[in-house]
Amino acid sequence: MPKYVIERELPGAGKIPPQDLQAISQKSCGVLKGLGPQIQWVQSYVTDDKIYCIYIAPNKEMVLEHARQGGFPANRVEKIKGMIDPTTAE
Repeated sequence: MPKYVIERELPGAGKIPPQDLQAISQKSCGVLKGLGPQIQWVQSYVTDDKIYCIYIAPNKEMVLEHARQGGFPANRVEKIKGMIDPTTAE
């Protein structure tokens, strides 16, 4: 199943209090449950003004539907073509 990285522009994201991040996570999980098991949230990274999310989904359209239903920005969605890490150098 393909993986996608989603760039969400959210000014002040790095200052979002933990309880608000929890509420956002709960909303996302609720939408995912409604969409079914074919889409999965893997992990998200919060920076100063953006959140980068990794999702497993059959297609980009499903990722965008999750964003639409949740009311989340999805400024850019890219299919992951590969992955590298320090072990790639070996």
